[in-house]
Amino acid sequence: MLRWTVHLEGGPRRVNHAAVAVGHRVYSFGGYCSGEDYETLRQIDVHIFNAVSLRWTKLPPVRPAIRGQAPVVPYMRYGHSTVLIDDTVFLWGGRNDTEGACNVLYAFDVNTHKWSTPRVSGTVPGARDGHSACVLGKIMYIFGGYEQLADCFSNDIHKLDTSTMTWTLVCTKGNPARWRDFHSATMLGNHMYVFGGRADRFGPFHSNNEIYCNRIRVFDTRTEAWLDCPPTPVLPEGRRSHSAFGYNGELYIFGGYNARLNRHFHDLWKFNPVSFTWKKIEPKGKGPCPRRRQCCCIVGDKIVLFGGTSPSPEEGLGDEFDLIDHSDLHILDFSPSLKTLCKLAVIQYNLDQSCLPHDIRWELNAMTTNSNISRPIVSSHG
Repeated sequence: MLRWTVHLEGGPRRVNHAAVAVGHRVYSFGGYCSGEDYETLRQIDVHIFNAVSLRWTKLPPVRPAIRGQAPVVPYMRYGHSTVLIDDTVFLWGGRNDTEGACNVLYAFDVNTHKWSTPRVSGTVPGARDGHSACVLGKIMYIFGGYEQLADCFSNDIHKLDTSTMTWTLVCTKGNPARWRDFHSATMLGNHMYVFGGRADRFGPFHSNNEIYCNRIRVFDTRTEAWLDCPPTPVLPEGRRSHSAFGYNGELYIFGGYNARLNRHFHDLWKFNPVSFTWKKIEPKGKGPCPRRRQCCCIVGDKIVLFGGTSPSPEEGLGDEFDLIDHSDLHILDFSPSLKTLCKLAVIQYNLDQSCLPHDIRWELNAMTTNSNISRPIVSSHG
């Protein structure tokens, strides 16, 4: 019984950020917020959400080890990717309005909170943003995105073996997935499932004839082949900048945006890779408003969803440039306990808490107290 259980405001106001879950914590890296200064090059910011206390903290800036020498830290960016392998977060790609796109690999140690730039070899992917990254074992797979130098969409797959720090351009077999950016790629078993994204009707170059793919494409990492997939009778609308995650061997997608329909989504869909079917899921409770460019991370049996951007309610849904950036956080619980359901009832009906144990009152307070690390900003950034 899926249920939205927590909704808190006041977290990091971020759009097009990237995040990973490490135990009961979620690490969020970079992104943008309309109204902030992006002309001045600065360090990427790192926010940490504690899924037990339901509180956000922000790491302090990295100080140079040697006076006058800049520390090894990625610059602030958006449209990048992060993955977790052992105790290391690998950050790759993304762009900044001053520096453009980047293809330097950064490593962040979750124990020491120190950054490094591992020495890599092989065929390094071109700088891009809007790509996807997912992991199988020690290998990170990068697919698609918008390449800065070629000025076009990509449908290449590169893989990084983190045990040898070697990049390889995968020579794929089969009919490849279309060139695209701001799609999702999710690893289930040995297969990478690609959904959505923005593409162009006429090929890899952007001609303002956007199309939004809504058919699943599957890449087999063992044979390095794109598979021929059967048709699915029910399909979600095509979209970009949505969230995707795997849970219990199934793929879920949430939200996103379709410019041809001029529509933001807040629907939740489940894809079963065995039956190759989609099903729309209707969780209980009040979920997030329609949005795109949010982040989603799995913590146990819960999904932590935060940030993103939506049409401003004052402006209606017609103009995509009247957007508001979010500082909120929502938790979707796949199997809420009786204790959680009772706490929700206490909150919903404003019941007397004085007779409850101290730890329950502390948890109720955490579920209803907003964070305070962001300031209210209305977006004008498309």
